[in-house]
Parts: sequence; structure tokens; C-alpha cells
Amino acid sequence: MTFEAIVFYSLSALVVISALGVVMHRNTVHSSLFLGLSLAGVAGIFASLSADFLFAGQILIYVSGIAVLIMFVVMLLGRASDLHLRQVNNQWLAAVLICCISMVGLWRVASSFSGSTVTTAAQPTTKLLGQLMMGDYAVPFELVSLVLTAALLGAIFFSHVEKPE
Repeated sequence: MTFEAIVFYSLSALVVISALGVVMHRNTVHSSLFLGLSLAGVAGIFASLSADFLFAGQILIYVSGIAVLIMFVVMLLGRASDLHLRQVNNQWLAAVLICCISMVGLWRVASSFSGSTVTTAAQPTTKLLGQLMMGDYAVPFELVSLVLTAALLGAIFFSHVEKPE
């Protein structure tokens, strides 16, 4: 077994175990910390596969952005009684069935690629993507940022509650 395979399987185990920690813990703070660990493990998998842009995007957007946002929402808006809720509902049997069906499908797809090998070395993609975003796709890239800013302002406007005086 190669070093790359050991790293990949170790990070995969970390992701699966921490994802189980997200749904199995009753404490919302612990669940959100496990979510951050799971997302960081996915970033590690991207790094081990030489997907440098996806690695950086995973760290910047998901791990630092969404996990921190969840922690702030939990810590600032959550009541003490809401932090210890049951994470599993009455639909757990259907969820297990769907997970098993999905795993069988993923196993069949992965087994069809078991004999394939990589013929070229991995190349960094960040420079090419940067040239595309600042060249051919500069205007659509900026339009997307304006749409996201408008969505953020709309979410702030609609979630604002007037306090009675």
C-alpha cells in the first residue's frame, strides 16, 4: 500500500467518523465542531489528490466560513435548552435504508474504476482558474458577487425584527 493510499484512507476515516459525530451527539456545539472537523478532512482529501483550488475553497468557504457561522448562531441565538436536543428522529430506519442503497450504488461505481490507473502527474489548477476568472469570465464573476451581496442584504432585511419600545 502506497503512502498516498494510507493518507487517503486515514482522511476518509476521519471524515466518516466526524460526520457520524455530527449526527450522533446531542450537544449542538459538539455537533458543529465535528462538522468543522469533517469539512477539514474533506479539504485534506482534496490536498492529497493535488486539487489545490478545491482544497483552498474548502478551507476558506466551508471550514472557516460555514462552521464559524454555525458556531456564532448557536452561541448567540441558541437557548440553553436548545443546545441539548435529540438529533435522531423517528425516520432513522428510512435514513439507514437510503444510506445502504447509496453505499451499494457508490460501491458499484467505484468497482468499475478499480482497474484504472493514473497515467499523468497531477498539475496545479489554481493559475489556470485565476486566468479564466480574471480574463474571460471576469464580468460573470463580478455579477455573481453582486447577486450574492444582494442575497445577503435581503436575508439581513427579512430576518431583522423590530423591538418594541
